[in-house]
Amino acid sequence: MEQESMQTGSLPRIVLASSSRWRAELLEAVGLSCELHPPGLDESACPERRPVERAVELAKAKLETVAQHYPGCLVIAADQVAHLDGKAFGKPRDQEEHFEMLSGLRGREHALVTAVAIQWKDSIKVFHEVTGILFRGDVTDLELQAYVQSGEGSGCAGGYQVERLGPWLIAEVKGDWFNVVGLPIPRLITELRELGVGLQHVAIPKAVG
Repeated sequence: MEQESMQTGSLPRIVLASSSRWRAELLEAVGLSCELHPPGLDESACPERRPVERAVELAKAKLETVAQHYPGCLVIAADQVAHLDGKAFGKPRDQEEHFEMLSGLRGREHALVTAVAIQWKDSIKVFHEVTGILFRGDVTDLELQAYVQSGEGSGCAGGYQVERLGPWLIAEVKGDWFNVVGLPIPRLITELRELGVGLQHVAIPKAVG
């Protein structure tokens, strides 16, 4: 059955302060078509903080960097930090660090925090969502090496992603699956509704034919 898009209300231009197509696809799936604007921040220059604080500060910095170019637009920024026992895992710098990172997560549950910052009109909202992720204990070194060599997850916090090959490493996701993909969609919609954005404003797929 063919699909067409109808829009019963109107929203301003939506800008995602990111280069992540996964985040863009999550937004588009719920009718929030957006354009990408990578913030270009040097995240390594961010002061060392606790994982949640770091994610929040980076999300706010990304929002501030991008929103100044889009007055009157709805701008969304996000940052993710994976952490275990208070130690944050960033993006692996090379394959050796990637393997060590995944080895350290094997058989253990860690947390992934996504901080989101939104600006629309005169309002700014900042929130975060935490999801628990249990890595499989029976994943072998050969499997981890194969995952590292695939290149998947090399640009992600913690060195993995839940799409594609990721489920071979993950035993259980405790919480919001969307949050692990890139954005906590249910919580994001709650925050947008508080800003006055409703389903009537978004592009709703309509079945035709």
